[in-house]
Amino acid sequence: MSEETLSPDHRRPRRGHVDAGDAGYRKSLKARHINMIAIGGAIGTGLFLGAGGRLAQAGPALAIVYAVCGLFAFFVVRALGELVLHRPSSGAFVSYAREFMGEKGAYVAGWMYFLNWATTGIADITAVALYAHFWSPFTDIPQWLLALVALAVVLAVNLISVRIFGELEFWFAIVKVGALVAFMIVGLVLLATRAEVTGHTTGPQLIVESGGLFPNGLLPAVVVVQGIVFAYASVELVGVTAGETAEPARVVPRAINSIMWRIAVFYVGSVLLLSMLLPWHAYSGSQSPFVTVLSNIGVPAAGGAMNLVVLTAAMSSLNSGLYSTGRILRSMAMSGSAPRFTGVMSRSQVPYGGIMLTAGMCVLGVGLNYVVPQRAFEIVLNFAAIAILSTWGMIILCHLLFWRRTRSGALSRPAYRLPGAPWTQLATLAFLLSVAVLMWFEGDAGRITLLSLPLIAVGLWGGWFLVRRRVREVSARRTAEATAAEGGGPPPAR
Repeated sequence: MSEETLSPDHRRPRRGHVDAGDAGYRKSLKARHINMIAIGGAIGTGLFLGAGGRLAQAGPALAIVYAVCGLFAFFVVRALGELVLHRPSSGAFVSYAREFMGEKGAYVAGWMYFLNWATTGIADITAVALYAHFWSPFTDIPQWLLALVALAVVLAVNLISVRIFGELEFWFAIVKVGALVAFMIVGLVLLATRAEVTGHTTGPQLIVESGGLFPNGLLPAVVVVQGIVFAYASVELVGVTAGETAEPARVVPRAINSIMWRIAVFYVGSVLLLSMLLPWHAYSGSQSPFVTVLSNIGVPAAGGAMNLVVLTAAMSSLNSGLYSTGRILRSMAMSGSAPRFTGVMSRSQVPYGGIMLTAGMCVLGVGLNYVVPQRAFEIVLNFAAIAILSTWGMIILCHLLFWRRTRSGALSRPAYRLPGAPWTQLATLAFLLSVAVLMWFEGDAGRITLLSLPLIAVGLWGGWFLVRRRVREVSARRTAEATAAEGGGPPPAR
């Protein structure tokens, strides 16, 4: 490769892919914001609410499932981190899909990610409503109304500025981590003193007395994998934030490297602790497992406080979803594959068009809470899981294609890399495919989700035919502008 193709530090091409959707953002996110957003992405509704039902289904083996899924989640975000250092972009994996797969790849990646957060947002507002019902003053308020209020509050906050978003996520993460650490300290004290909770002596023997690691056998533990993947769904958010921080090459690797030990401590550690404080069958999907423990040790106020924390986690997840889809949709709008209004930015450099579109989809979730309040969380969880699998799969495919180009000499890998390529990518893709297959055995909701895949595919196919002309026009115009700029002539008239 000649000197003219390489940057001065010989790490990447001088003239790489340029994403028009990256222009116009303020670099307002600081290192502390990115670090805490990474924590918040790894600690959310899936742990605080979903762990109760999954623990009741799979037993203490849930800790092993969290560890395995966490390893592959780390591979995904590590691959994304390498792509970020190759070229930071607010469009994240959609921008990378455009670079390595073309506009069709970016189109599929973007709209599947939108499906991911549209359904996850519904799960989040459902969770907020369920948490609020823990307190007696809210018991008689309809679930759909509580969901609507939660959506309105988070939407209003998200539209202000990226700095406000970063500050909110920072403090949301502080609250979540602080509460989990406090709970784990209380749990360890109960274990150390061999205290009794609801007639059971706390300790490792409680796992043995309750049927061991796999009280219901291996299959239930395997089937819950798709729910665990949902728990890790926000880890890729750190890649989206890279486009709005001044030092992505320094900040992003540190944030990503810390995700692994956070998963080990907060997910694996919490589930093991919960299994040694109460029998696995004492938990349920209708209440946070942390609230269950704290309420049963005779401190109702502590249960209420933890319930407030998990409500905060759900609000944080919703806030993150509106933020990320706003940026992703703007990247797509600038290439012609999303509605034009999703590319519009406010005076404070917030892409409010895309944010409003995602919020509009969440309003459908308010209707779901009105029609089937008891099953709303379970229904959207499955659709969110399949969209997450698609998003993670696209990230790994982008990295695999990037790796192939580096092998041919067309590009150079940064120092921060996904280890074990290409075997790591292939193993992760096989894992994601197996999770999709396992959804069939999870019940009616999982089978309905898989059977809906052809409809999703048809929708994407039809949508592409609607936007392809505009995509080609935008691409042709940019090519002409780039050619004119290189030749020193004026850009073509629009």
